[in-house]
Amino acid sequence: MDHDGLQANGGDVPLDDNNIPPPVVHDDDDESTFAEEEVDDEEPDDGEDLMENPEADYAPMPHLDRYEEEGLDTNDNLSELSFGARRQAEAEMRKRDREEGVYAEDMYQMDDDDLDRDNPLFNRVRDNMRKLEFNEEGDMPVEPVENLEDMRGFPLQEWVTQLAARTEIYNRFRNFLLNFSVEKRGKIYQERIKKMCHANLNSFEVNYQDLAAHQEVLAFFLPECPVEILEIFNMAAAAVVSKMFPHYGRINQEIVIRIVDLPIQEEIRALRQVHLNQLVRTGGVVSSTTGILPKLSTVSYECNACGATNGPFYVTANEEMTPKNCIGCQKRGPFEINQQETVYENFQRIVIQESPGKVAAGRLPRSKECILQGDLVDSVAPGDEIEVTGIYSNNYDGSLNTRNGFPVFATVVVVNHIKRNDEKTLALSLTEKDVKDIQALAKEELIADMIFASIAPSIYGHDDIKKALALALFGGVPKNPGGKHKLRGDINVLLCGDPGTAKSQFLKYIEKIANRPVFTTGQGASAVGLTAYVNKNPQTREWTLEAGALVLADKGVCLIDEFDKMNDADRTSIHEAMEQQSISISKAGIVTSLQARCSVIAAANPIGGRYDSSMTFAENVNLSDPILSRFDAMCIVKDIVNEDIDRKLATFVVGSHCRSHPHFQEGDDAGFLDGLHDDAHAGEEEPPVKQISQELLKKYITYARDKIHPKLHSVDQDKIANMYAELRRESMITGSVAITVRHIESIIRLSEAHAKMHLREYVNEDDVNSAIQVCLKSFVDAQKFSVKKNMERIFSRYLSYRRDNNELLLFMVRQLVQDQRTFIRMRWLKNMHKDIQKGLVHTDGWRDEPVEISIRDLEDKARRVNIVNLKHFFGSHGFAKSFKYDPRKKIISLRTEAGDGAQDGA
Repeated sequence: MDHDGLQANGGDVPLDDNNIPPPVVHDDDDESTFAEEEVDDEEPDDGEDLMENPEADYAPMPHLDRYEEEGLDTNDNLSELSFGARRQAEAEMRKRDREEGVYAEDMYQMDDDDLDRDNPLFNRVRDNMRKLEFNEEGDMPVEPVENLEDMRGFPLQEWVTQLAARTEIYNRFRNFLLNFSVEKRGKIYQERIKKMCHANLNSFEVNYQDLAAHQEVLAFFLPECPVEILEIFNMAAAAVVSKMFPHYGRINQEIVIRIVDLPIQEEIRALRQVHLNQLVRTGGVVSSTTGILPKLSTVSYECNACGATNGPFYVTANEEMTPKNCIGCQKRGPFEINQQETVYENFQRIVIQESPGKVAAGRLPRSKECILQGDLVDSVAPGDEIEVTGIYSNNYDGSLNTRNGFPVFATVVVVNHIKRNDEKTLALSLTEKDVKDIQALAKEELIADMIFASIAPSIYGHDDIKKALALALFGGVPKNPGGKHKLRGDINVLLCGDPGTAKSQFLKYIEKIANRPVFTTGQGASAVGLTAYVNKNPQTREWTLEAGALVLADKGVCLIDEFDKMNDADRTSIHEAMEQQSISISKAGIVTSLQARCSVIAAANPIGGRYDSSMTFAENVNLSDPILSRFDAMCIVKDIVNEDIDRKLATFVVGSHCRSHPHFQEGDDAGFLDGLHDDAHAGEEEPPVKQISQELLKKYITYARDKIHPKLHSVDQDKIANMYAELRRESMITGSVAITVRHIESIIRLSEAHAKMHLREYVNEDDVNSAIQVCLKSFVDAQKFSVKKNMERIFSRYLSYRRDNNELLLFMVRQLVQDQRTFIRMRWLKNMHKDIQKGLVHTDGWRDEPVEISIRDLEDKARRVNIVNLKHFFGSHGFAKSFKYDPRKKIISLRTEAGDGAQDGA
């Protein structure tokens, strides 16, 4: 059997009925035929044995080893081109290439800055570039799309799946990433890609506003068809990364685009069918999280019959791809998963719940399940307040269909981006104008009094409560030396007193102005509802951790009304949360600790409904000493009958109701309201302090909590030590409230909060004195009426800190005025002695000379009684009523209309 002819033909030449191949016709009209082939009729399916006599394949065959002469240069007399002739030939070839558009692909890879737009060939080459766009495989030219928004009658969902539209979207987004720049910041997305690659990450953020400003069509397509568009965006981003870092694919093969700053934010309860399969932005508090699970991304199967590997198959949320027939043996299985070639990705489910402060009264908070994938997993914990941007999609849930009796689909949010809302995020949202207004406000001499007056302005009086709540809103500085011993910075406040004294109204006001407030009541709260509880998922049968009120209020405020109505077992569950600011869980095999870094502000009523001054505080309230010691400030409110105070209170309430009428307009009954205002403040020594707008106050608190962290370098430690020793001694005698070391820490926290109010970097003596005053006020008010007067006398120098200073300084000024007047009178009488004897000058003529006191003399007198700061005194009503202070000349002078009064007072 002659194998030469068949082997030369490659075994692919068809045979006729006589098993003779057809003749082969060459260009030189020579004809040659192959020898007759012998075919084994017994085994026609086996074909030819190519391994039999393989050396014949390499035997010379002169009649076949000939080449066409057309187009072949057989001239051996070639001479070397000169340098000039070679340059001329290359110029001609370049000219030919430009005319034929061969370089279009190369120019497509160039940036717009590298193209010579002044070249007349630019437009023609650009058109050639458009014509030479290829599809993903690079083998078929794609028809260019000049007008992407012209969908040619296709629905948008179908249009973005067309090859031409996908290519145009790919090209536009690729150019956007390469060329988008901002003045003074350069090409920001190239910088983000560099930072991503330096950190070995696989995702970076793209601002939707930037995309809408420069690629409005892509910004329009993205929310409507997020699945298809984000897939194209990821491919374009991978191409840009591959161009900037050619070998980055060895680290991360897939690049993910994270969309941020979507303009419209939907509430969880507002998500409807119209949002399905669209890009949405919503927010809430993380209430529970699952563990990190591996999810199939691409799966490969191995055939048990022949061992061939089938795949990879991409697994989607709706279906799992499996091979129908083996690619090796064409059998239908069985198949096994090839673990080595199967690719998994991280997967986690979380549940976000509506923020407690945003839920309307009488409605249950809604929740939504979210799916985290890739590098987003394990980025949030229960209690975190977040904003998610993702695809609102649905999947089939058999349990819902069984329960409801008709097809129902469970909806989830496949998260693309997560933004955490904390104090730093809120502080970053402040504009430059806001920061300037805050810093200008901090320079006010009476800023602390202005803040105290702005707390719950619709409630009359209760200055001590407003001061304590203001300090709790600002908070102290948390400390964690060496990461081993954590000291809380949040301030806990207890309001206790008679009914009708606006305790609940104070809590409702704090709920509106504080960051991340959670409001609950004693009867409506249980131990697990306040802390955390373990729940079994009915679908996955997996134990998950659900966050309680204190965890949801992390880095915020937890408000508990009717604190005395709680059960003892429920109340003791918050001991750890109030001091260590953590909640330990050990149930159902879950042993963990959750963060509860929040201030606790509670309101309680005394036993019997009214506070009895003849009994101690411990006898009036049904609270144990361990929980009382965890409160930094206790404000005891008593409803005392006083005719003047009651008249002012009633007048204030009437005026408040008039102003709060829904149809009230400025100017209505202005005289009546002004009269009410004058009556409410009649007889007050100090005029009402100017209040701060609630919006500016909230920004001021946010700025102070985030930016200001006062240090304790210049604190008078001896004063705190002496005060604590005296307080400890008196508490052992009276036995009303137990004084512990926690009260020293409370004074430090209150001092830091007072320094934050003034935006100071260091805690000074004024802050310590104010903190001691708040702490002592709580202790003295908790005593029996018979002991209270003695306590006020013992601690009088601390309790009357600010008021006593002003009165003492005013006495010193009047004394200096009297001395100055005596000196002026003696000097005038000496100089005018002769004129007085002649009757030319009256003896009281010295009164016309101005009286001026040097500020240095007053400072010397004040320093002897340990008073250093005089700014508050110069702004007090008693000083401004009779005297004037000139900071430029640094002198104090008498007011003209108050000269006689000042003299008489002196």
